[in-house]
Amino acid sequence: MEQAFSGMPSPRRDRLELILSADHPLTKEDVVWVLEVVKKKVADGDPRLLDLDQPRLLQNFQHYAEASLLLLNRRMCYGQEADRLRVCLREAAYGLYDPRLFGSR
Repeated sequence: MEQAFSGMPSPRRDRLELILSADHPLTKEDVVWVLEVVKKKVADGDPRLLDLDQPRLLQNFQHYAEASLLLLNRRMCYGQEADRLRVCLREAAYGLYDPRLFGSR
């Protein structure tokens, strides 16, 4: 199984790193891409998610839902809204990547 966000560099991990970077202008396509990756990992039963306890999984879901709602309610996010959306994306994907690769949470 592909190690999407850890181990050897991969296009997927590189794209996630770019999207989570504060210097990168966040686009709708970026947000949809992260949400799709998380959805696929959950649907595929990624073993890294099995290591998370139930409260952490609920946090992941809460941030996934919040990112989805922010995407629906806004056309473009700037400044603090973009930062909040990045936090939601990072937290929604928690456990699927090594947070040290993208800075502190």
